[in-house]
Amino acid sequence: MSAGNAGNGNGANGNGGSRLHGAIETYFRLAPVTVPIYAVLVAVVVGSLVMLLAGANPLTAYGALFDGAWGSPEVLARSLARSTPFIIAGLAVAFAFKAGLFNIGAEGQLLMGALTAAWVGTWSWMAGLPAILAVPVVLLAGVAGGLFWGGIPGVLKARTGAHEVIVTIMLNAIALRLAEWIINSRSPRILLDLSASVPHTVPIFDAARMPRLPGTALHLGFLLALLLCAAVWFVLQRSTVGFEIRTVGANPDAARYAGMSVGRTIVLVMAVSGALAGIAGAGEVSGGTTGYLTSGSFIGIGFDSIAIALLARANPFAVIPAAFLWGSLLAGAPTMQLQADVSLDIVRVVQALIILFVAADAIVRWLFRIRAPRDGDITTGEVFAKGWGT
Repeated sequence: MSAGNAGNGNGANGNGGSRLHGAIETYFRLAPVTVPIYAVLVAVVVGSLVMLLAGANPLTAYGALFDGAWGSPEVLARSLARSTPFIIAGLAVAFAFKAGLFNIGAEGQLLMGALTAAWVGTWSWMAGLPAILAVPVVLLAGVAGGLFWGGIPGVLKARTGAHEVIVTIMLNAIALRLAEWIINSRSPRILLDLSASVPHTVPIFDAARMPRLPGTALHLGFLLALLLCAAVWFVLQRSTVGFEIRTVGANPDAARYAGMSVGRTIVLVMAVSGALAGIAGAGEVSGGTTGYLTSGSFIGIGFDSIAIALLARANPFAVIPAAFLWGSLLAGAPTMQLQADVSLDIVRVVQALIILFVAADAIVRWLFRIRAPRDGDITTGEVFAKGWGT
Protein backbone atom coordinates (compact mmCIF):
# COMPACT_ATOMS: atom_id res chain seq x y z
CA MET A 1 0.00 0.00 0.00
CA SER A 2 2.74 2.39 1.07
CA ALA A 3 4.84 1.28 -1.86
CA GLY A 4 1.95 2.02 -4.15
CA ASN A 5 1.51 5.43 -2.59
CA ALA A 6 5.21 6.05 -2.88
CA GLY A 7 5.05 5.06 -6.51
CA ASN A 8 2.15 7.44 -7.08
CA GLY A 9 4.01 10.16 -5.27
CA ASN A 10 7.08 9.64 -7.38
CA GLY A 11 4.91 9.69 -10.47
CA ALA A 12 3.36 12.97 -9.37
CA ASN A 13 6.75 14.45 -8.66
CA GLY A 14 7.94 13.16 -12.00
CA ASN A 15 5.01 14.75 -13.79
CA GLY A 16 5.56 17.99 -11.92
CA GLY A 17 9.24 17.91 -12.82
CA SER A 18 8.40 17.20 -16.44
CA ARG A 19 5.97 20.11 -16.55
CA LEU A 20 8.54 22.44 -15.00
CA HIS A 21 11.21 21.23 -17.39
CA GLY A 22 8.83 21.68 -20.32
CA ALA A 23 7.98 25.22 -19.17
CA ILE A 24 11.67 26.11 -18.92
CA GLU A 25 12.38 24.65 -22.35
CA THR A 26 9.46 26.57 -23.83
CA TYR A 27 10.81 29.78 -22.26
CA PHE A 28 14.19 29.25 -23.90
CA ARG A 29 12.68 28.29 -27.26
CA LEU A 30 10.67 31.51 -27.24
CA ALA A 31 13.85 33.57 -26.82
CA PRO A 32 13.68 34.99 -30.39
CA VAL A 33 10.39 36.59 -29.31
CA THR A 34 11.15 37.46 -25.72
CA VAL A 35 14.67 38.85 -26.18
CA PRO A 36 13.52 41.83 -28.31
CA ILE A 37 10.75 42.53 -25.78
CA TYR A 38 13.26 42.47 -22.95
CA ALA A 39 15.55 44.70 -25.01
CA VAL A 40 12.79 47.30 -25.27
CA LEU A 41 12.17 47.14 -21.52
CA VAL A 42 15.87 47.52 -20.72
CA ALA A 43 16.08 50.45 -23.15
CA VAL A 44 13.16 52.13 -21.37
CA VAL A 45 14.88 51.69 -18.00
CA VAL A 46 18.21 53.02 -19.26
CA GLY A 47 16.34 55.86 -20.99
CA SER A 48 14.84 56.73 -17.60
CA LEU A 49 18.33 57.10 -16.19
CA VAL A 50 19.22 59.43 -19.06
CA MET A 51 16.13 61.53 -18.29
CA LEU A 52 17.08 61.71 -14.62
CA LEU A 53 20.55 62.92 -15.55
CA ALA A 54 18.90 65.56 -17.76
CA GLY A 55 16.79 66.71 -14.81
CA ALA A 56 13.48 65.31 -16.08
CA ASN A 57 10.93 63.06 -14.40
CA PRO A 58 10.80 59.75 -16.32
CA LEU A 59 7.26 58.93 -15.14
CA THR A 60 5.96 62.28 -16.34
CA ALA A 61 7.87 61.99 -19.60
CA TYR A 62 6.72 58.46 -20.40
CA GLY A 63 3.18 59.36 -19.39
CA ALA A 64 3.19 62.26 -21.84
CA LEU A 65 4.72 59.99 -24.48
CA PHE A 66 1.91 57.50 -23.91
CA ASP A 67 -0.74 60.23 -24.24
CA GLY A 68 0.84 61.51 -27.43
CA ALA A 69 1.05 58.05 -28.98
CA TRP A 70 -2.01 56.13 -27.75
CA GLY A 71 -4.02 58.54 -25.58
CA SER A 72 -7.18 58.66 -27.71
CA PRO A 73 -8.63 56.99 -30.83
CA GLU A 74 -7.59 59.96 -32.95
CA VAL A 75 -4.07 59.91 -31.54
CA LEU A 76 -3.86 56.14 -32.01
CA ALA A 77 -4.91 56.56 -35.65
CA ARG A 78 -2.15 59.13 -36.08
CA SER A 79 0.40 56.70 -34.65
CA LEU A 80 -0.80 53.97 -36.99
CA ALA A 81 -0.48 56.35 -39.92
CA ARG A 82 3.02 57.34 -38.80
CA SER A 83 3.94 53.65 -38.55
CA THR A 84 2.68 52.72 -42.03
CA PRO A 85 5.78 53.63 -44.07
CA PHE A 86 7.98 52.02 -41.42
CA ILE A 87 6.05 48.75 -41.74
CA ILE A 88 6.53 48.54 -45.49
CA ALA A 89 10.12 49.84 -45.53
CA GLY A 90 11.03 47.54 -42.64
CA LEU A 91 9.49 44.65 -44.56
CA ALA A 92 11.65 45.57 -47.55
CA VAL A 93 14.84 45.36 -45.49
CA ALA A 94 13.70 42.16 -43.73
CA PHE A 95 13.01 40.52 -47.11
CA ALA A 96 16.58 41.23 -48.20
CA PHE A 97 17.90 39.90 -44.87
CA LYS A 98 16.30 36.55 -45.68
CA ALA A 99 18.67 36.16 -48.62
CA GLY A 100 21.67 37.30 -46.57
CA LEU A 101 21.64 40.73 -48.22
CA PHE A 102 22.02 44.03 -46.38
CA ASN A 103 19.82 46.52 -48.23
CA ILE A 104 20.94 49.88 -46.88
CA GLY A 105 19.39 51.48 -49.97
CA ALA A 106 15.78 51.49 -48.74
CA GLU A 107 16.09 55.25 -48.24
CA GLY A 108 16.91 55.88 -51.90
CA GLN A 109 14.47 53.25 -53.18
CA LEU A 110 11.66 54.75 -51.12
CA LEU A 111 12.49 58.21 -52.43
CA MET A 112 12.60 57.04 -56.05
CA GLY A 113 9.26 55.28 -55.61
CA ALA A 114 7.75 58.44 -54.14
CA LEU A 115 9.22 60.57 -56.91
CA THR A 116 7.86 58.30 -59.63
CA ALA A 117 4.43 58.23 -57.96
CA ALA A 118 4.41 62.02 -57.62
CA TRP A 119 5.20 62.32 -61.32
CA VAL A 120 2.63 59.81 -62.57
CA GLY A 121 -0.03 61.24 -60.25
CA THR A 122 0.09 64.56 -62.13
CA TRP A 123 -0.45 63.14 -65.62
CA SER A 124 -3.45 64.84 -67.17
CA TRP A 125 -5.34 61.65 -68.00
CA MET A 126 -5.18 60.62 -64.32
CA ALA A 127 -7.78 63.27 -63.50
CA GLY A 128 -10.45 61.40 -65.44
CA LEU A 129 -9.84 58.02 -63.83
CA PRO A 130 -11.94 56.74 -60.93
CA ALA A 131 -10.06 56.36 -57.67
CA ILE A 132 -10.29 52.57 -57.87
CA LEU A 133 -8.02 52.75 -60.93
CA ALA A 134 -5.99 55.90 -60.24
CA VAL A 135 -4.70 54.80 -56.83
CA PRO A 136 -3.32 51.45 -58.09
CA VAL A 137 -1.65 53.25 -61.01
CA VAL A 138 0.18 55.58 -58.62
CA LEU A 139 1.19 52.69 -56.36
CA LEU A 140 2.44 50.68 -59.34
CA ALA A 141 4.49 53.70 -60.39
CA GLY A 142 6.10 53.60 -56.95
CA VAL A 143 6.76 49.89 -57.39
CA ALA A 144 8.46 50.55 -60.71
CA GLY A 145 10.66 53.31 -59.32
CA GLY A 146 11.74 51.31 -56.28
CA LEU A 147 12.19 48.10 -58.26
CA PHE A 148 14.48 49.82 -60.76
CA TRP A 149 16.58 51.45 -58.01
CA GLY A 150 16.78 48.23 -56.02
CA GLY A 151 17.56 46.09 -59.05
CA ILE A 152 20.73 48.05 -59.86
CA PRO A 153 22.74 46.82 -56.84
CA GLY A 154 21.26 43.35 -57.33
CA VAL A 155 22.54 43.12 -60.89
CA LEU A 156 25.92 44.58 -59.97
CA LYS A 157 26.37 42.11 -57.12
CA ALA A 158 25.26 39.12 -59.21
CA ARG A 159 27.35 40.04 -62.25
CA THR A 160 30.42 41.72 -60.81
CA GLY A 161 30.44 40.85 -57.10
CA ALA A 162 30.06 44.50 -56.08
CA HIS A 163 28.99 44.65 -52.44
CA GLU A 164 25.36 45.70 -52.01
CA VAL A 165 26.16 47.83 -48.95
CA ILE A 166 28.58 50.09 -50.83
CA VAL A 167 26.42 50.28 -53.96
CA THR A 168 23.21 51.09 -52.10
CA ILE A 169 24.91 53.78 -50.02
CA MET A 170 26.08 55.46 -53.22
CA LEU A 171 22.64 55.09 -54.79
CA ASN A 172 21.07 56.72 -51.72
CA ALA A 173 23.17 59.81 -52.29
CA ILE A 174 22.36 59.85 -56.02
CA ALA A 175 18.62 59.46 -55.32
CA LEU A 176 18.66 62.31 -52.81
CA ARG A 177 20.47 64.75 -55.11
CA LEU A 178 18.41 63.69 -58.12
CA ALA A 179 15.19 64.27 -56.19
CA GLU A 180 16.40 67.69 -55.03
CA TRP A 181 17.13 68.69 -58.62
CA ILE A 182 13.84 67.39 -60.03
CA ILE A 183 11.79 69.01 -57.26
CA ASN A 184 13.61 72.35 -56.99
CA SER A 185 14.70 73.00 -60.56
CA ARG A 186 13.12 76.03 -62.22
CA SER A 187 15.16 75.99 -65.42
CA PRO A 188 14.26 73.53 -66.69
CA ARG A 189 11.10 73.09 -64.64
CA ILE A 190 10.37 69.39 -64.15
CA LEU A 191 7.98 68.75 -61.27
CA LEU A 192 8.20 72.00 -59.31
CA ASP A 193 4.92 73.68 -58.35
CA LEU A 194 5.63 77.29 -59.34
CA SER A 195 2.77 78.60 -57.19
CA ALA A 196 4.23 77.20 -53.95
CA SER A 197 6.21 79.34 -51.50
CA VAL A 198 8.13 76.26 -50.34
CA PRO A 199 9.50 74.13 -53.21
CA HIS A 200 7.54 70.93 -53.75
CA THR A 201 6.10 68.90 -56.60
CA VAL A 202 2.73 69.65 -58.17
CA PRO A 203 0.06 67.93 -56.01
CA ILE A 204 -1.29 64.71 -57.47
CA PHE A 205 -4.92 64.62 -58.59
CA ASP A 206 -7.57 63.86 -55.98
CA ALA A 207 -8.51 60.70 -57.85
CA ALA A 208 -5.04 59.32 -57.08
CA ARG A 209 -5.34 59.97 -53.34
CA MET A 210 -5.91 57.00 -51.05
CA PRO A 211 -9.03 57.26 -48.86
CA ARG A 212 -8.52 58.12 -45.20
CA LEU A 213 -10.45 57.30 -42.07
CA PRO A 214 -12.69 60.36 -41.56
CA GLY A 215 -11.19 62.92 -39.22
CA THR A 216 -7.83 61.15 -38.96
CA ALA A 217 -4.53 60.81 -40.82
CA LEU A 218 -4.92 57.02 -41.13
CA HIS A 219 -5.24 56.00 -44.77
CA LEU A 220 -5.71 52.83 -46.79
CA GLY A 221 -1.95 52.34 -46.91
CA PHE A 222 -2.04 50.82 -43.42
CA LEU A 223 -4.26 47.97 -44.61
CA LEU A 224 -1.99 47.58 -47.64
CA ALA A 225 1.01 47.30 -45.32
CA LEU A 226 -0.64 44.47 -43.36
CA LEU A 227 -1.51 42.62 -46.56
CA LEU A 228 2.06 42.97 -47.82
CA CYS A 229 3.42 41.46 -44.60
CA ALA A 230 1.10 38.47 -45.01
CA ALA A 231 2.03 38.11 -48.69
CA VAL A 232 5.77 38.22 -48.01
CA TRP A 233 5.42 35.65 -45.22
CA PHE A 234 3.48 33.36 -47.57
CA VAL A 235 6.08 33.69 -50.32
CA LEU A 236 8.97 33.01 -47.96
CA GLN A 237 7.40 30.11 -46.08
CA ARG A 238 5.01 28.48 -48.55
CA SER A 239 6.56 28.82 -51.99
CA THR A 240 9.45 27.34 -53.95
CA VAL A 241 10.87 30.81 -54.56
CA GLY A 242 10.82 31.52 -50.84
CA PHE A 243 12.63 28.25 -50.14
CA GLU A 244 15.34 29.23 -52.63
CA ILE A 245 15.66 32.67 -51.06
CA ARG A 246 16.08 31.22 -47.57
CA THR A 247 18.52 28.62 -48.83
CA VAL A 248 20.67 31.22 -50.57
CA GLY A 249 20.64 33.26 -47.38
CA ALA A 250 21.67 30.30 -45.25
CA ASN A 251 24.36 28.87 -47.52
CA PRO A 252 24.94 30.16 -51.08
CA ASP A 253 27.38 27.35 -51.86
CA ALA A 254 24.87 24.67 -50.88
CA ALA A 255 22.18 26.44 -52.89
CA ARG A 256 24.45 26.53 -55.94
CA TYR A 257 25.33 22.85 -55.48
CA ALA A 258 21.60 22.04 -55.37
CA GLY A 259 21.13 23.68 -58.76
CA MET A 260 19.69 27.00 -57.60
CA SER A 261 20.70 30.17 -59.40
CA VAL A 262 22.24 32.33 -56.69
CA GLY A 263 22.76 35.29 -59.03
CA ARG A 264 19.15 35.26 -60.18
CA THR A 265 17.95 35.06 -56.57
CA ILE A 266 20.10 38.03 -55.57
CA VAL A 267 18.71 40.16 -58.40
CA LEU A 268 15.15 39.09 -57.60
CA VAL A 269 15.45 39.78 -53.88
CA MET A 270 17.04 43.20 -54.30
CA ALA A 271 14.48 44.19 -56.93
CA VAL A 272 11.54 43.07 -54.80
CA SER A 273 13.04 44.72 -51.73
CA GLY A 274 13.33 47.95 -53.71
CA ALA A 275 9.77 47.56 -54.98
CA LEU A 276 8.47 47.25 -51.42
CA ALA A 277 10.37 50.37 -50.39
CA GLY A 278 8.95 52.11 -53.46
CA ILE A 279 5.42 51.23 -52.34
CA ALA A 280 6.17 52.83 -48.97
CA GLY A 281 7.13 56.07 -50.71
CA ALA A 282 4.21 56.01 -53.13
CA GLY A 283 1.81 55.28 -50.28
CA GLU A 284 2.96 58.37 -48.42
CA VAL A 285 2.49 60.55 -51.49
CA SER A 286 -0.93 59.08 -52.25
CA GLY A 287 -2.14 58.76 -48.68
CA GLY A 288 -0.42 61.68 -47.01
CA THR A 289 -2.16 64.89 -46.10
CA THR A 290 -0.39 66.98 -48.74
CA GLY A 291 -0.29 64.84 -51.89
CA TYR A 292 3.05 66.22 -52.98
CA LEU A 293 6.76 65.62 -52.40
CA THR A 294 9.38 67.95 -50.98
CA SER A 295 13.11 67.44 -51.12
CA GLY A 296 13.19 66.78 -47.37
CA SER A 297 10.43 64.19 -47.37
CA PHE A 298 11.00 60.77 -45.82
CA ILE A 299 14.46 61.59 -44.48
CA GLY A 300 15.49 58.81 -42.13
CA ILE A 301 12.65 56.37 -42.85
CA GLY A 302 14.85 54.08 -44.92
CA PHE A 303 17.58 53.94 -42.29
CA ASP A 304 15.08 53.49 -39.45
CA SER A 305 13.66 50.54 -41.38
CA ILE A 306 16.97 48.72 -40.87
CA ALA A 307 16.52 49.02 -37.11
CA ILE A 308 12.91 47.83 -37.40
CA ALA A 309 13.91 44.77 -39.41
CA LEU A 310 16.58 44.01 -36.82
CA LEU A 311 14.11 44.41 -33.95
CA ALA A 312 11.68 42.11 -35.77
CA ARG A 313 14.38 39.51 -36.44
CA ALA A 314 13.44 39.72 -40.12
CA ASN A 315 10.04 38.13 -39.40
CA PRO A 316 7.41 39.71 -41.71
CA PHE A 317 4.70 39.62 -39.05
CA ALA A 318 7.00 40.86 -36.27
CA VAL A 319 7.77 43.90 -38.44
CA ILE A 320 4.25 45.19 -37.69
CA PRO A 321 4.61 45.67 -33.90
CA ALA A 322 8.23 46.76 -34.28
CA ALA A 323 7.25 49.48 -36.76
CA PHE A 324 4.24 50.45 -34.64
CA LEU A 325 6.52 50.94 -31.64
CA TRP A 326 8.89 53.03 -33.75
CA GLY A 327 6.14 55.17 -35.26
CA SER A 328 4.43 55.62 -31.90
CA LEU A 329 7.61 56.90 -30.28
CA LEU A 330 7.97 59.50 -33.02
CA ALA A 331 4.28 60.42 -32.93
CA GLY A 332 4.29 60.88 -29.16
CA ALA A 333 7.59 62.74 -28.92
CA PRO A 334 6.13 66.26 -29.50
CA THR A 335 3.59 65.73 -26.71
CA MET A 336 6.36 64.59 -24.40
CA GLN A 337 8.31 67.74 -25.20
CA LEU A 338 5.33 70.02 -24.55
CA GLN A 339 3.96 68.37 -21.40
CA ALA A 340 7.15 67.16 -19.75
CA ASP A 341 9.66 69.63 -21.18
CA VAL A 342 11.82 66.78 -22.41
CA SER A 343 13.87 67.11 -25.59
CA LEU A 344 12.78 65.22 -28.69
CA ASP A 345 16.28 63.79 -28.78
CA ILE A 346 15.43 61.63 -25.75
CA VAL A 347 13.12 59.56 -27.99
CA ARG A 348 16.00 59.03 -30.38
CA VAL A 349 18.16 57.98 -27.43
CA VAL A 350 15.57 55.37 -26.45
CA GLN A 351 15.38 54.15 -30.04
CA ALA A 352 19.17 53.90 -30.20
CA LEU A 353 19.20 51.95 -26.93
CA ILE A 354 16.63 49.53 -28.35
CA ILE A 355 18.88 48.91 -31.34
CA LEU A 356 21.89 48.49 -29.05
CA PHE A 357 20.26 45.89 -26.83
CA VAL A 358 18.71 44.00 -29.73
CA ALA A 359 22.01 43.89 -31.59
CA ALA A 360 23.99 43.04 -28.46
CA ASP A 361 21.48 40.47 -27.29
CA ALA A 362 24.12 38.74 -25.18
CA ILE A 363 23.61 41.53 -22.63
CA VAL A 364 19.86 40.88 -22.49
CA ARG A 365 20.37 37.13 -22.33
CA TRP A 366 22.76 37.57 -19.42
CA LEU A 367 20.40 39.89 -17.54
CA PHE A 368 17.42 37.57 -17.92
CA ARG A 369 19.37 34.30 -17.77
CA ILE A 370 18.43 33.20 -21.28
CA ARG A 371 20.81 30.73 -22.88
CA ALA A 372 22.25 31.19 -26.36
CA PRO A 373 20.10 29.85 -29.22
CA ARG A 374 20.51 26.20 -30.18
CA ASP A 375 18.98 23.70 -32.57
CA GLY A 376 15.26 23.24 -31.99
CA ASP A 377 14.60 26.74 -30.70
CA ILE A 378 11.68 28.62 -32.21
CA THR A 379 13.47 30.85 -34.64
CA THR A 380 12.67 32.33 -37.98
CA GLY A 381 16.00 31.26 -39.38
CA GLU A 382 16.92 34.83 -40.25
CA VAL A 383 20.29 35.53 -41.78
CA PHE A 384 21.50 39.06 -41.07
CA ALA A 385 23.68 40.21 -43.92
CA LYS A 386 25.73 37.05 -44.25
CA GLY A 387 27.98 38.72 -46.78
CA TRP A 388 28.76 41.75 -44.65
CA GLY A 389 32.41 42.62 -44.88
CA THR A 390 33.24 39.82 -47.29
